Amino acid sequence: MPATYRLGVDIGGTFTDLVLIDGTTGAVRVGKLLTTPKDPAQGVETGIVRLLEEMGVPARAVGSLIHGTTLATNALIERKGARTGLITTRGFRDALEIGREGRYDMYDLFIDPPPPLAPRHLRREVDERLLADGSVKTPLDEGAARQVVSELLAEGVEGVAVCLLHAYRNPVHELRLGTLLREMAPSLPVSCSSDVVPEIREYERASTTVANVYVMPLMAKYVEELERKLAELGIGGQLYIMLSSGGIALPGTAKRVPIRLVESGPAAGALAAARAARLAGEPRLLSFDMGGTTAKACVIDGGEPLVAREFEVARADRFKKGSGLPIRVPVIEMIEIGAGGGSIARVDRMGLLKVGPESAGADPGPACYALGGREPTVTDADLLLGYLDPDFFLGGLMRLDVEAARRAVAERVAAPLGLDLTEAAWGIHRVVNENMAAAARIHGIERGKDLRAYPLFAFGGAGPVHAWEIGKILKVPRVLLPFGAGAISAFGLLAAPLAFDFVRTAPQRLDQAEWQSVNRLYDEMEAEGRRILAAAGVTGSAVGIRRTAEMRYVGQGHEVEVPVPLGALGPNSLDVLTLNFETAYRALYGRTAQGVAIEALNWRLVVSGPPHEIRMEGGGVRATTGGRPDALKRRRPASFAEAGEFVETPVYDRYRLAPGATVEGPAIVEERESTAVIGPGGHVRVDEGLMLHVELLR
Repeated sequence: MPATYRLGVDIGGTFTDLVLIDGTTGAVRVGKLLTTPKDPAQGVETGIVRLLEEMGVPARAVGSLIHGTTLATNALIERKGARTGLITTRGFRDALEIGREGRYDMYDLFIDPPPPLAPRHLRREVDERLLADGSVKTPLDEGAARQVVSELLAEGVEGVAVCLLHAYRNPVHELRLGTLLREMAPSLPVSCSSDVVPEIREYERASTTVANVYVMPLMAKYVEELERKLAELGIGGQLYIMLSSGGIALPGTAKRVPIRLVESGPAAGALAAARAARLAGEPRLLSFDMGGTTAKACVIDGGEPLVAREFEVARADRFKKGSGLPIRVPVIEMIEIGAGGGSIARVDRMGLLKVGPESAGADPGPACYALGGREPTVTDADLLLGYLDPDFFLGGLMRLDVEAARRAVAERVAAPLGLDLTEAAWGIHRVVNENMAAAARIHGIERGKDLRAYPLFAFGGAGPVHAWEIGKILKVPRVLLPFGAGAISAFGLLAAPLAFDFVRTAPQRLDQAEWQSVNRLYDEMEAEGRRILAAAGVTGSAVGIRRTAEMRYVGQGHEVEVPVPLGALGPNSLDVLTLNFETAYRALYGRTAQGVAIEALNWRLVVSGPPHEIRMEGGGVRATTGGRPDALKRRRPASFAEAGEFVETPVYDRYRLAPGATVEGPAIVEERESTAVIGPGGHVRVDEGLMLHVELLR
């Protein structure tokens, strides 16, 4: 059998999602199982074996596997990475700890900045100095450098980051230090800032390089273990890893710069939402992904998710910028909140109901999982409200314990607050909805977006359960619920192109630019990118090139990203670059400055292969008969705010709702990996791609 199948695997905090697609027929099979936190690769292996058996597909027929994981993020949040040392220019040992000097909350006298991943006793200085133009002022003292390396090795470091002043302009000293480290400790993981993030801003560059080394041993071990398991299963196809920017890369890249993977799982979901926006003809969407541990919101404009060049991980305060570790890598821009199906509900010391950010995760899980969890969670509340079928969770593979959910909610929430069971469950449901809606609203406001104009695209195992109420809170025009919503991130993995990005710092005033040097930088980046893609078999016209630059008015401290046209740049490019800058600047700030020169700081280039087309409605999952009568499974009591009580609610089979079918709320629509809840007054229409379009009651 030819290797025509493509497999997407997304590891989340609670569930691991898998999607297998036949590249010839378009047949789709979705799998979902609990994540195995102690050994994530074991859960992946179990899920793959189960999925292949269900479809009757031999392992050798899988031509490629695309994988997304939050393993790097979790290691940074939980501080479970390598013992990391840092070598830097003399006088800059403490730059990593000083940071930006600012306080993320100026009114809180007791805040502590996030401790650096490389503690002070593992940070060393070397005698060398480059000037801002890259010229050498003080040569590297190799004898002293060897002594520094010996001291770090004696301290038992498990990895070393090298970040020297102005190395983004000239990496000569960093490269020599890297060579010395490999000579003295050949198996020691080493990262140089000029390789990981070759751009200006000392603190961000150091923080990113240290974080890369911190997760490098863990990610290398995981990728190697995954490759070994795939080989043992007989899967000979290529393994790809999702990047935070939405592209995919080969395992070698994942091992060398694992910091680019920190948001790989959530990025896949945003890509799936962007693809849905394009297919549905929606110019904009609010992507809402609610899984078992977290919920993510992402603005989609023009059929593409917003991309940021920096973000923070492991924030001490989720909503306060500056309270986390800055990571300077491209990432699909979204806001994440600790609100998922496994989020734990509790009554605090003030007698207030709180939900999250702590999660029961996959182990022990919500009380209703009957795996040892005793704390009430969002999933327990949804079960008690009648939204979930205890006999059809994960398509019946996992039976939910209603009595365990009742005990947990009654003892930990209802009794302390003096509420009955339904009121307590409704309280949990509403609090988590308000938390998620507030986070999404903040995400929109920070980007100047009015979310009332953005349809809500909801997915993840818990997303369709909560989308109706969140849509009402945000006053969105409609809610869109895709087919296979519970595993949509895995679909996003399969749609992602092979891609990688590059950056060079070269400050230039546009009206005085040395265009020859700028063109040389772009040519170097493009050549390097084409070499990477050629190794994966992508060449010629199949390679896509996108160029941007980070620009600002002279004297400003921050930049905006601006499109740069392809081809050779020169004085005749000034008008179009100025127009592009003013358009981007006005979109953010509503105005432009007159008579102020513009300068570019960083020049960026993205190379990518062609995107993969997937047909979520193909191959046997698409309904061939029936509209509403054929799809009706049963009725069960469910509680809705609009009704104020439990009402007998029709439950529909998602797989029998054909294109053109309509459903009136209240209604529940079930598929194996997720459940959609539509309240009274809602109107549902099924489109040609099997997406549910839900019009909200106004």
